Amino acid sequence: MTSDTTRTEPVANPTDRLRELVTRADVVLWDFDGPICRLFAGHPAPDVAGGLVGWLDGRGLRGLLTEAEQGTADPQVVLRAAHRAGLGRSVVAELEERLTQEELRATATAMPTAWADPLIRTWTAVGARLAVASNNSPRVVGAYLAGRGLTGCFGPHIYGRDTDLHRLKPDPYHLNRALTALAAEPSAALFIGDTPTDHEAARSAGVPFLGYARNDRKERLLREAGASDVIGSLEPVLRVLRGQGQPTP
Repeated sequence: MTSDTTRTEPVANPTDRLRELVTRADVVLWDFDGPICRLFAGHPAPDVAGGLVGWLDGRGLRGLLTEAEQGTADPQVVLRAAHRAGLGRSVVAELEERLTQEELRATATAMPTAWADPLIRTWTAVGARLAVASNNSPRVVGAYLAGRGLTGCFGPHIYGRDTDLHRLKPDPYHLNRALTALAAEPSAALFIGDTPTDHEAARSAGVPFLGYARNDRKERLLREAGASDVIGSLEPVLRVLRGQGQPTP
């Protein structure tokens, strides 16, 4: 049985494949919750999901969700379920805003992913252009980055959830928005994500994908989805950049 415990050991020396992915990327697209931080580290996602289900229940709408959706620990599943159930744009919009408010609360206790901050700064220092393509609210991403002093590394290039939920990953919509805004060819970019839907979105957009898996379960899911390049720590990526003899923060 695979373990779901957080990895404590760094990945071994970077492979030639990792070096190739990293050094040829002029544009780096990031998923947010996972590669950059653990958003719900101190504001448990199951509680948020339960609150959203409870809100629907108070309006007599809980029965439109499946049993699995009612018991999910993932708030995004509840939001997608409301959209799937055809609850109406106003209901979905209010539910999305409620989730956004919970995500904003979560930024206060979010846990930065190990090595993410120095990696973001170093990649910026060596001339790469960065963007976020997330299923979280762009307001939430912006608030977190501002709190970490990372806003300047991304500028306006934060693309995330709105009330058009069909645009959520695995749809490549937000990746394509980022590529267009940065005038970048997909082959010149790299997308760092931690879920099968991230991998699918990257594949649809034609962007090379680097999977980040903080535990064995996430690695298994990524590899089962077809991801061939998966790391358990961002440290080897930082080592590749620093090994180029470029300036570091």
